[in-house]
Amino acid sequence: MLAVLFFINCFSPLRIHVDMLRYFAIKDCLENNCPPTADRTDYLPCGYTALLLALSKLGILRSFSIIFINCIYLLCGLYFVRRIFAYIQSPFFLFVLVLLNWTVIKFVDHPLSELQYLFFSMASIYAFYQYSGNKKMINLLMAFLFAALAFLTRTVGVALLAALCAGLIWEFRRQLIGLIRRNKILVAILALCLIAVLIFSKQLGLNHYTGVMSKQFQEGVHFSQILKWHFLEWGELFINTSSIKFSGYLPPPWGIGIFLFAGLICFSGFIYICFIKRNRIPFIVKAYLFFYMVLMFNWPFYDPRFWVPVIPLIAAVIAQTSFQENKSFRIIASVFLVLYTAFGIVSMIYMTYTSLNRKIFARTEAGGVYRNEYETHFFGKPLSDTANHEDPYVLDVLRRYDK
Repeated sequence: MLAVLFFINCFSPLRIHVDMLRYFAIKDCLENNCPPTADRTDYLPCGYTALLLALSKLGILRSFSIIFINCIYLLCGLYFVRRIFAYIQSPFFLFVLVLLNWTVIKFVDHPLSELQYLFFSMASIYAFYQYSGNKKMINLLMAFLFAALAFLTRTVGVALLAALCAGLIWEFRRQLIGLIRRNKILVAILALCLIAVLIFSKQLGLNHYTGVMSKQFQEGVHFSQILKWHFLEWGELFINTSSIKFSGYLPPPWGIGIFLFAGLICFSGFIYICFIKRNRIPFIVKAYLFFYMVLMFNWPFYDPRFWVPVIPLIAAVIAQTSFQENKSFRIIASVFLVLYTAFGIVSMIYMTYTSLNRKIFARTEAGGVYRNEYETHFFGKPLSDTANHEDPYVLDVLRRYDK
């Protein structure tokens, strides 16, 4: 049923996002001419731009194609996670946790790189997991190949490369010296790749992101604020709704406070389940989650979509955990699951409703920021009496790709 609803949302109009416009502008600069409003020095990793460019060359760069590919990415990523956590007795519990998460529901429908990165990163982890079992070199090579594609899609893929290296060290912690001697060529290739990353760090965008972080800290963002942002994101992931929308129904201190408290408790519980409590979670999964969380908790920006690529792994860690040992935990887990599912169903219904209703879509998408452009595109003119500005590039993108 959820798969059917995801497919129905493939018929959604093109959903505009600030970063989505950046991707399309970069694609236009490569393919034709840069838009007048484009920042010619803008940088985003080339992996997702390459997909947009390929779809454009094939003549199928449309909202339907983008969302359909995102759905394929998501389902394939779930397949890899299911194979890694084959010992989970209730796989549909895992699927529901992922497919009913509001961030997954939202960003599957957006032309953004999260789902492509999710696919490549889960494929890499699965290939390494296979390698740890059969020691076939082809699996190791595939793991690093998919990791490279993930890195070219999102720079946070450096966490995946670090996890693979940590995984290799862990697998051969006793035979490491012998491994290096027997696989000198492979070790030399990996060393050259690392050196190449350092040499071409500017072209790969590493300098860009470290510069962005430095600028944020120079402008007065404190580490305490960053922690607050990311605990708030975790609260949104587990309560399964946006704090911005939910907090509007409560007094100002309570709205954000509930999400912060929930995020702190859920993050602490997750750390205990994943890294402290005895479990069967593969080392490569733990290493990747560790490096990813370290990077994210130092990233000086707030956005719950940053966690979309690891939601399948977070859900798998939860799904493989038994809450039957303690009656209180069992009750809390049951209440949590009911609320999580209810909010997820509401999110799915709301997303589907807006996808199929253009008037509502224009008013609500991106908080109504692009309402004038959408209404002009859909109905020939803005329907709002207060309309006084239309972005020509947004209108051009909708004209060309929302068909």
